[in-house]
Amino acid sequence: MTNKALNSEDGDDLTLVLGGTGKTGRRVVERLEALDVPVRMGSRSASPAFDWDDEATWAPVLQGVAKVYLSYYPDLCVPGAPEAIRAFTGKARDAGVRHVVLLSGRGEDEARECERIVQGSGLAWTVVRASWFAQNFSEDYLLDPVRDGEVVLPAGDVPEPFADADDIADVAVAALTDPAHAGEVYEVTGPRALTFAEAVAEIGRATGREIAFVPVAVDDYAAALAHHGLPDEVTGLLTYLFGTVLDGRNAEPADGVRRALGRAPRDFADYARDTAASGIWNT
Repeated sequence: MTNKALNSEDGDDLTLVLGGTGKTGRRVVERLEALDVPVRMGSRSASPAFDWDDEATWAPVLQGVAKVYLSYYPDLCVPGAPEAIRAFTGKARDAGVRHVVLLSGRGEDEARECERIVQGSGLAWTVVRASWFAQNFSEDYLLDPVRDGEVVLPAGDVPEPFADADDIADVAVAALTDPAHAGEVYEVTGPRALTFAEAVAEIGRATGREIAFVPVAVDDYAAALAHHGLPDEVTGLLTYLFGTVLDGRNAEPADGVRRALGRAPRDFADYARDTAASGIWNT
């Protein structure tokens, strides 16, 4: 990434990408850079730094910004998220921001509350409401289990239309660069629903390896996460997602990618094939 893309103050299209080093934010930055859109990365490692837990860091990163990709860490369903979103959008409006693209969670009541806050903020808005990321198997907490050949999760036979982070980024960039997407809610999913066992089997076929899927109870899973030292907020988030949200409410694929981009979403098998070819799942 060039310094121009990350630090430019020129023009009226400066875009702040919060979570700029994360799964979707990194992809949004790369795509905007390729379009020569000036970008400021919002993260604790950037300069100026941004920290959701320190409101004093918000004003410097909002200075001169016209548009914001708003990705909240760790998730909009955690306690305190609505208050943070309300405070941030207020500061964004006062700083002259015109348009916010919110990354939201599909089927999460708390995320819907945050959506309503953004929609009532007085800013132009677009909501990108995503299902479970396929990239959780390769860029997050499921990477090591896949490499080790055994994925243990509190997920049974409920299917999930896994969304590809590249599709999410493509929809977000379309919304950030074309005002025609203002006022739209795009539900981003894959084209078909798979159980977690079926997703692991797809990865096994792509890698040519035997990868076991072992279902466990939610309480046992939470205890194992705590034993391995995961922060309480991450453990709570994962047990909420598996124990509450993964109940079938999100099983039906949605048309957000086609509505936003005029093309079909990426299939999980394509994700598995391309990721396997990268070597990231090699033991």
